[in-house]
Amino acid sequence: MRLLLVEDDVRLAEVLAHALRRESHVVTCAHSVTDARAMLDTAQFELALIDIGLPDGSGLALCRSARAKGHELPILLLTARKEVSQKVDGLDAGADDYLAKPFAVAELLARVRALGRRGPRFEESTRAYGPLVLDRGRHEATLNGERLPLTPRELDVVFMLAWREGHVVRRAEILDAIWGEDTDAAAASFEVLLTRIRRKLSTQAVPTSIRTVREVGYAWALKRSSRS
Repeated sequence: MRLLLVEDDVRLAEVLAHALRRESHVVTCAHSVTDARAMLDTAQFELALIDIGLPDGSGLALCRSARAKGHELPILLLTARKEVSQKVDGLDAGADDYLAKPFAVAELLARVRALGRRGPRFEESTRAYGPLVLDRGRHEATLNGERLPLTPRELDVVFMLAWREGHVVRRAEILDAIWGEDTDAAAASFEVLLTRIRRKLSTQAVPTSIRTVREVGYAWALKRSSRS
């Protein structure tokens, strides 16, 4: 399998990569959230192993970001913490499995084999809401067959909300997954971006696409049509 290993401890990454390659896996290593995001966006992987504690952010945020962008590869989180709450946070972020350090390499290899048999989660890549069609595979949105001028980050927000099927998503979760930080600057950027998204999607047929739930978060307001 083609694996992405995200681990900031270079020596540990070398040891794990060597063991994985001995099992005939093709391993690409990243040592930061920034590098891992770039690799996920530009290359195809069949499984990712992600350390939670990274120098420029959290592996949890990287996991949420990957799911928000539509990456469906299995994800195995690695962490030095063993608390149940940390495991719950990881699974809620979109991970498929969780392994606490220190671990035996044999157990890591067994979990990789198990996740490899499971394969990518199946989830439709296209959804229609009347004249509005969202396509995560092409990373685009069309209205009446015409491509909408949404930026990549605007599309990331749209997909994250739409694929939650009307459930409320907290602003902090959106910022963490897409901006990689929950700061005042990121929040201000999000508010501007949200206004632009609503304006670009607004038509007589699609009057309200994103609903604000005061002091809670945001939810996708449209119902899927029979063509999706």
